[in-house]
Amino acid sequence: MPETYTAERTISAVFKEQKQVDDVIRRLLDRGVSRDHISVLGRNFQSETRIAGFISKRDVILGGLRTGAIFGSLFGSFLSLLTGVGVLFIPFVGPIVAAGPIGAVLLGAASGAIAGSAGAGLVSVLTALGMPEDKAAVYQTRLQAGEFLVMAEVAGDRGGEFQLLIESAGGEEVHTIETTLARACTSGCNSPEDLSPEVRSHLSEQAQRTFIERYNTALTETNDQTKAEQAAWEAVHQQYDEDENGVWSKAKATV
Repeated sequence: MPETYTAERTISAVFKEQKQVDDVIRRLLDRGVSRDHISVLGRNFQSETRIAGFISKRDVILGGLRTGAIFGSLFGSFLSLLTGVGVLFIPFVGPIVAAGPIGAVLLGAASGAIAGSAGAGLVSVLTALGMPEDKAAVYQTRLQAGEFLVMAEVAGDRGGEFQLLIESAGGEEVHTIETTLARACTSGCNSPEDLSPEVRSHLSEQAQRTFIERYNTALTETNDQTKAEQAAWEAVHQQYDEDENGVWSKAKATV
């Protein structure tokens, strides 16, 4: 049985080919990295099933991994093991497949970093995580070109081991940040203080309560944080409109 550990840092790299991604996921899993600690972003995953209905930036900004866009099983044996696989629209990159905890991070940051000015995009999200802007820009450019970004959260004392593993699997532009990806309400939300700042700042107090209630229900049903966050945002969209400051605060009129 693979050794388990507490994740303390995140190693990122880009891969040119999907088969390399599949290989590195397999090798990480074999070395004891939990599927919940592996993230993948990419545009050009191959599938026998045509992906229909990529939705607009406006639709995706706060609720991109929505029902109907969850199709992890289409993309090979190892990618399909990861949590929360779905489609997001990222400015300057376009529609991408997001798998693992990075999907929830992108959803949480969407109303701020991604939905902001013309200069926003994946670079804004990655730099907020502690990555240098020049490295984040390289990752965004290579995703645009059809390559793949893999992020693995690993134990601090095994960072060198996993960096060598990723490089030997074909990883390029390898970079390590001394943190792991944020996970809001891993065991359910008890109060608004449990929400990430990006989420909380874009919800009124009433909308926060709606978000928490739906999140907790969906987490119980699915045991998947990304899907639970997706369901929570959809509940907010159904019941509120944005105000001029980008805060979901205006209760929709009921018929």
